[in-house]
Amino acid sequence: MVQNPASEVSVLDIAVLLVRNKRFILRFVLSVAVLAVVVSLLLPVSYEAHVTLLPPVAQNSSIASGLLGQIGNLGSLGSLSAVAGGLGMRTPADMYVSFLKSRTVEDATIQRFGLMAEYHAKRISDARRAFESRLNVVAGQKDGLIRITIEDHDPKRGAELANGYVEEFKKLSASLAITEAARRRLFFEQQLQPAKEQLASAEEAMRKTQQATGVLQIDSQARALIESSAVLRAQVMAKEVQIQGMRSFATEDNPELVQAKQQLAALQSQLEQLAGSRQDTGSDIVLSKGRVTGAGLEYLRQYRDLKYYETVYELLTKELEIAKLDVAREGEIVQVVDAAVPADGKSSPHRTVIVMGMTVLAFFVAVFWVIVRHGLERTFRVPENQERLEAIKYYWRGKRKSE
Repeated sequence: MVQNPASEVSVLDIAVLLVRNKRFILRFVLSVAVLAVVVSLLLPVSYEAHVTLLPPVAQNSSIASGLLGQIGNLGSLGSLSAVAGGLGMRTPADMYVSFLKSRTVEDATIQRFGLMAEYHAKRISDARRAFESRLNVVAGQKDGLIRITIEDHDPKRGAELANGYVEEFKKLSASLAITEAARRRLFFEQQLQPAKEQLASAEEAMRKTQQATGVLQIDSQARALIESSAVLRAQVMAKEVQIQGMRSFATEDNPELVQAKQQLAALQSQLEQLAGSRQDTGSDIVLSKGRVTGAGLEYLRQYRDLKYYETVYELLTKELEIAKLDVAREGEIVQVVDAAVPADGKSSPHRTVIVMGMTVLAFFVAVFWVIVRHGLERTFRVPENQERLEAIKYYWRGKRKSE
């Protein structure tokens, strides 16, 4: 293969040009290298503090699954537990990373350690941006651990800052229902107070009815009917709440939702048969008029409401205790695997890398400048190019004068 002589000459010309300007290149590179050394020495030293957290592991079963089977006739009412846990998806490690990066946690850390003065920030938003530039929170894809890295100029202060940051996150998580058990506990706590008030009202109404009618007892058959109706009504209520919760994340064709609807229809059918009327879905119990007087019927209605609210209150109380046991079993929201300790070595600046990088960059800049300058000199030596340059200067000056 025949080589192009012109290209060989061009390479040789460049080599001659660089050797001829070796003093300039050497001085420029040395000057930049010295400047890089000075700058790297003036840069503040930073240290990294590391904290490793273990987020809670999702539990597929809870104490509730082991105890609901012991509730007896109330066992089917345990579907309320599924409602509280089913209203949201299980929390991945990424969600905890978002909590750790929340404005509430960051601002609390800034105020606790006086970082506004440290970062010379006039506004909390400026201090937050400065803090975020020194903060790194990532979730491991393989092990699921959360790793927090905070950079500071003092190794001891950096460790205190990282550990304090985790403490502020724990304060936030303590006020939130994050895990499934915590959400169930919050759900039943919210439902228990209205149920308690309704039960008190039913007891008061029952007392007034006894005083007004003088009826103190009912026969065993009527009592059995009323208690059975109360249990069925509570089951219907629980199933309706479960279906309402499932619709927030499932379509109408979802197999579990379809099955829940079928179970609800079966419970309503049983309640209608017990009530003795297809037009009433459990709001009343129709008893034979030959066996119950008007006063007795009023007493039965009040007794029915009382048993219903007693059943609901009993269910919510048991479910709340089960949720509390699950929360206690889960322990803390996150556990500290490795607490931050003062770093024994700096993380930045990397002075060797800075000096070497700047030196190499300076060499290429000097070579580029020598080649470009030589090319421009050769270009302007040509008479035609000199005339064009003079024309450019002339028109430029003329344009400036006209302005």
